[in-house]
Amino acid sequence: MDNKNIKIEGMTCAACSKAVERITRKLDGVESSNVNLATEKLNITFDKEKVMLETIIDAIEKGGYKAKLDTVIKTVKIGGMTCAACSKAVERTVKRLDGVVDANVNLANERLTVEFEKDKVHISKIKESIKKAGYLVISAENDSIDKDKERKEKDSKNLFNRLVASAVITIPLLIISMGSMFGLKLPSIINPMGNPFNFALIQFILTTLVIIIGNKFFIVGFKSLIKGNPNMDSLISIGSLASYLYSIYAMIEIYNGNVHAVHEKLYFESAATILTLITLGKYLESKTKGKTSEAIKKLMGLTPKTATIERDGKEIVIPIDDVEVSDIVVVKPGEKLPVDGIVVYGTTSIDESMLTGESIPVEKAKGSNVIGASINKNGHIKYKATKVGGDTALAQIIKLVEEAQGSKAPIARLADVVSGYFVPTVIILALISSIGWYIYEKDFVFALTIFTSVLVIACPCALGLATPTAIMVGTGKGAEMGVLFKNGTALEETHKIETVVFDKTGTITEGKPKVTDIISKNISDENLLSIAASAEKGSEHPLGEAIVLKAKEEKLEFKTIDKFKAIQGKGIDCEIENNNVLLGNDKLMISNNIDIEDFNDDYKRLAQQGKTPMFIAINSELKGIIAVADTVKKSSKEAIEKLHSMGIEVAMLTGDNKITASAIAKEVGIDVVVSDVLPNEKASVIEEFQNKGKKTAMVGDGINDAPALAKADIGIAIGSGTDVAIESADVVLMKSDLMDVPLAIKLSDKTIKNIKENLFWAFGYNTLGLPIAMGVLHIFKGPLLNPMIAALAMSFSSVSVLLNALRLKNFKE
Repeated sequence: MDNKNIKIEGMTCAACSKAVERITRKLDGVESSNVNLATEKLNITFDKEKVMLETIIDAIEKGGYKAKLDTVIKTVKIGGMTCAACSKAVERTVKRLDGVVDANVNLANERLTVEFEKDKVHISKIKESIKKAGYLVISAENDSIDKDKERKEKDSKNLFNRLVASAVITIPLLIISMGSMFGLKLPSIINPMGNPFNFALIQFILTTLVIIIGNKFFIVGFKSLIKGNPNMDSLISIGSLASYLYSIYAMIEIYNGNVHAVHEKLYFESAATILTLITLGKYLESKTKGKTSEAIKKLMGLTPKTATIERDGKEIVIPIDDVEVSDIVVVKPGEKLPVDGIVVYGTTSIDESMLTGESIPVEKAKGSNVIGASINKNGHIKYKATKVGGDTALAQIIKLVEEAQGSKAPIARLADVVSGYFVPTVIILALISSIGWYIYEKDFVFALTIFTSVLVIACPCALGLATPTAIMVGTGKGAEMGVLFKNGTALEETHKIETVVFDKTGTITEGKPKVTDIISKNISDENLLSIAASAEKGSEHPLGEAIVLKAKEEKLEFKTIDKFKAIQGKGIDCEIENNNVLLGNDKLMISNNIDIEDFNDDYKRLAQQGKTPMFIAINSELKGIIAVADTVKKSSKEAIEKLHSMGIEVAMLTGDNKITASAIAKEVGIDVVVSDVLPNEKASVIEEFQNKGKKTAMVGDGINDAPALAKADIGIAIGSGTDVAIESADVVLMKSDLMDVPLAIKLSDKTIKNIKENLFWAFGYNTLGLPIAMGVLHIFKGPLLNPMIAALAMSFSSVSVLLNALRLKNFKE
């Protein structure tokens, strides 16, 4: 029996909790089902042989509730991983723990993202399992940007020192061992003809020094081998040690008088050169890998360390961590804003380019929202802190980027599967090929060369780095340009989009409508506007807000509302000073049997101009029309033209009437218009596009766009929109510029092409390299691969993948 806690959303009373219990208890295989309404959790015991967890969750959701496993997601920084085999070993170890739902390791940023049931397993147990597998767990306090940079610089310096020391020893070793091939004469004391044992002994000493310098390969490699998780270090250590030990055997033979062993069996230089070249590759990899995470480091480095705030009438400087919500923050020209807030004093222009990618400074005045880490250009301002610490816009951006960089794209699945079996397979291939050649050639040295070359040329690193490095650079580049991909799946799927559906208000238009026309009959314009504004006073709808704002500008009186009813998709039915007032579209009037004939021509004319006309009836008598219009964003037409040039269909979704919607669509060049859509119908419209076999993206900014954003193959939220919309989306555009929609699609396309190139190289390198190392060319009288050449090729295979991923940093619109 399995026991799970499932988080349930949408329960409002005891009847709801009983309904959930009834739904789940009906399922075959469920032993017990109990809901705690206070914690909104269902504790369920079931036989997983009879019923799957997915079936239980699906049954609950069909009952009208939202259900998901009660889990938490944590990120753990891990040290000691050297290749894809290491990352797979960590994933396997963690996934074995009861209560762990999923575990993904990003080799490029050395982080594990783990989802687990907190009631079943604690994060400390997960960390302990990682340590037992032979890897380091880096504590949170040592995982800051400064500590991480310091640690990586230290590791890079250590690699460089090891490289220099190894090279200084390996170069003379190569001269001693191979110099005679180029006509170089050695001193008589180490001449192979006169003093063969000394010739072997000096090579043994020099190679032993290189092995001591590169001891980490052997410690990590054999530790992983013993634990049953062989990795790249295991391959290197076995291959180089085989050459080293065989050369020691040859040296003993020389000591015993076998002079032929000098030329036939000494391979000390091979072991030393392999280790030196691998160290070179690791050093170049460490320097290159650091560049893949530059974007996130830049974001992390934006926040100032201190803030100036007003307390008790005095300005004091405090650490940024001590700033609290409602503190009054003081910012002088040229200073960075420490946290998010609302301006309470002063005017200025703010440079938000580092967060939104928008190069033009934004004007700010009293009541304006400001973002932490942006730069105050010229004015002296004071603002009230509204979001601090992890709640600031910058902190949320960093979180989004980190989560995206830590996630895996579906395209990585094949590499994941292969890397899990790669190292053991290579060891088996090395043994089979070397034994086969020994049987065929009767030459142990030949077989040893094959064995060493196969082990050394294999490169699990390239497989492990192919996808995460491109995702890190791609998402980082997106963040720099104001496009945030929430995960690897979003990054991969965005370029497949065939239809983009835009919401109208606040997306295609500015979302700041204004009253343009008032047409009245048997009532003054002022009185008509006053009544309409009174009806709309509590409205959050942009059209209603426009009427209220116009009344305030005209300094009109707001009347008391006695009764109020909002009718979805039609308008408002309310009572003002004992008069029934209807304010809305033609559907509202017709449903209340009000004749609109007198105003029908005006209604059509205004709608054809792209305006939204609203009828007002008092006591069942039509009194007039108030028209509201929203300005189309400057970027809308250009963005839609760009999408068309990319072969993408563009549609507009709106609650406006057909005439108004068609006028706006014509202005910006949209193909398909879906008008008169109620908020709760938007998701259904998206589904209709999907049912035509089209990969569909939805672009929106409002609360009522959230279901459609969630339903779409890719939901794209405008950054200036609501938190609910952003939460439901897969991609977030920090600016309100619609040109970022084609930009996101192009960046996705470039990143996926880059990943495919990396995977092609990683698989191609190993697919070609391994057979050559196994002696396939030699069968056809071709050359035999030297282990030193194999080591050089392996060293540069992972570096080439990293360098290719870094090309994404040059991506331009």
